[in-house]
Amino acid sequence: MPVPGALTADRRAADLRFLAEGAVDVLVVGGGVTGAGVALDAAARGLTVALLERADLASGTSRWSSKLVHGGLRYLAHGEIGLARESARERAVLMGSTAPHLVRPLPFLVPDVAGRDVTALAEAGGRLGDAVRLSVPGGRRSLPSTARVSAAEVSRATPAVRAGRGGVVFWDGQLADDARLVVALARTAAALGARVVPGATVTGVSGGGVSVVADGESLTVRAGVVVNAAGVWAQRLAPDVRLVPSRGSHLVVPAARLGSPSAALTVPLPGSRSRYVFALPQPGGLVYLGLTDEPVEGPVPDDDPVPSDAEVAQLLETVNAVLAEPLTRDDVVGSYAGLRPLVLPASAGTGPGDATADLSRKHLLSWDGDLLTVVGGKLTTYRAMAEETVDAVVARLGRGARRSVTARLPLVGAAPRPALARVPAPDRLVARYGTEAPGVAALGEEPVVEGRPETVGELRFAVRAEGARTVGDLLDRRTRIGLVPADRARVVAAAEAVLAE
Repeated sequence: MPVPGALTADRRAADLRFLAEGAVDVLVVGGGVTGAGVALDAAARGLTVALLERADLASGTSRWSSKLVHGGLRYLAHGEIGLARESARERAVLMGSTAPHLVRPLPFLVPDVAGRDVTALAEAGGRLGDAVRLSVPGGRRSLPSTARVSAAEVSRATPAVRAGRGGVVFWDGQLADDARLVVALARTAAALGARVVPGATVTGVSGGGVSVVADGESLTVRAGVVVNAAGVWAQRLAPDVRLVPSRGSHLVVPAARLGSPSAALTVPLPGSRSRYVFALPQPGGLVYLGLTDEPVEGPVPDDDPVPSDAEVAQLLETVNAVLAEPLTRDDVVGSYAGLRPLVLPASAGTGPGDATADLSRKHLLSWDGDLLTVVGGKLTTYRAMAEETVDAVVARLGRGARRSVTARLPLVGAAPRPALARVPAPDRLVARYGTEAPGVAALGEEPVVEGRPETVGELRFAVRAEGARTVGDLLDRRTRIGLVPADRARVVAAAEAVLAE
């Protein structure tokens, strides 16, 4: 059965040949969630589109998030009601229309052992968030309401918390995997005709010509508009855009060490009324512990960032404040960090000034000739950012549909929840591939390695349909085995064998 938008090696080669000789309306630089979202929106409006990414889809910031599709409670604490409503609206779109297979409701539990003043504030914030959710289309049915819970309910949902006290639960959305969302966006764009080419580095933009290096060869691509969606690296094409990158770090711990929680344990950062450390339960017996917000000085490197010792200590100390048995560094089986492309307001001075945690998560659109830079924002609001970006592109080009259709456009694998429940495949695969899960299962259901849930079929599907070209593509993005380095080392040989097929 044909796979919609399959990113095969043959297709990539054909797309490169076309780009060397032809032209496109829109060339998008950057294969993260923003760039993939822009490519999809533009292709859905009938524009010819190319998406070029120097490494692999979701190889930058978009794979290092907390894997949440959130309604913006923190924005409410900062008085950014508009941004909170946008987040709640986009969360409802993802959960109800475009990617219900990738997003599920997740309870967040704030225990009274953190302080009754903390849970009182969390309850007030949660109820305000509920009001915002009810005010947006599709929000009413998307999530349960904030509620107080008993001590017994706290112990059931978060067994590692010190017993004897109740708490507050509010609800938000959890992504099965942020990198899988990016791949689904790129493939949906490809199914609509977009030319999606990872491993193609844009080295310059001049007068409608884009200089590109791919597979050791140089070529010039002609484009009506170039959209710079390179995230924290956007300044390489747009030096005048003012960014203040900040690092967000997570630790990976075995879920059993926290009693295999069913809710996200939520603990306030000491001294803050709007920042929390979350212990986020994940499929496969892991918990991600995050999130930090540390300013990053100097040029942004190509290498993946890593958590600092201070961040590791901060995360452990914060969550340990409510645990019966504290976590230690020996419990940490992996870690990861990503860089947020925060925009420095025009009103700011010459330096970053206040903490990056206090900078708005609003995005920026900035023209420089035929180069349009879109930067900032949040993973949750990628679609709204893309819609605004393509609105500007359509206005500049004078062609393409004026209205975006992506709020109603299901991504590959998407279906209504009742239909997903009937897909004849293991639940774990349905939660990652939706209606495509049977095809993935048919490629091999045996585990890649003992003790991990990932299957050989997932690796094969990644190569045959999702543009994976390297071991890193397979283990660090199409699957997330690489988040536990010891497991990654055991799987490299199997990944190489699948690539060799």
